[in-house]
Amino acid sequence: MSETNKTNKNFAIFRAKDASALMEAGVMNVAPMTDVQIEGFKKMRAAGILDGEEVKVLVCLPGFSLAHAWMKKDYPLTLHSHDADCLYYIIAGTMRLGTEELGPRDSFFVPANVPYTYRPGPEGVEVLEFRHETKFNFVNLSKSAVFYDKGATTCAANHDDWKVATPPSVNA
Repeated sequence: MSETNKTNKNFAIFRAKDASALMEAGVMNVAPMTDVQIEGFKKMRAAGILDGEEVKVLVCLPGFSLAHAWMKKDYPLTLHSHDADCLYYIIAGTMRLGTEELGPRDSFFVPANVPYTYRPGPEGVEVLEFRHETKFNFVNLSKSAVFYDKGATTCAANHDDWKVATPPSVNA
């Protein structure tokens, strides 16, 4: 993203092809994790979790950010929270959020510091994440070694498919 787009309050165009990956964009701070969480992520990383998601920061302006996330089928998203409100808009695919099945054009709002997770459906899910903050934190709340062991098994079972997956179709 150009320096002009980061600070200019005038009209601007942001192209998806120029978007930065979430961790490269420097907008998310990961809170310190426990030894169990660190070891668990190591297991999931070795099993291929990095191929199960794509998150790009499309817009980052003072007081506003927009990210595009594609979570592939069965991606094991940890229970977590952020210190900023977030409005999610589902572009394509489906997800399970608690007892609710959500799909294209559905939205959900997560207030700051409220724990949540969701499970992408069989075709994965693409969402837009709107925040009134340019930076936010990620607090991992999944504390059990059982979660990470199951997550690593899920990653290993899906890894080959994740590497060749295509985003879900937008149903009109």
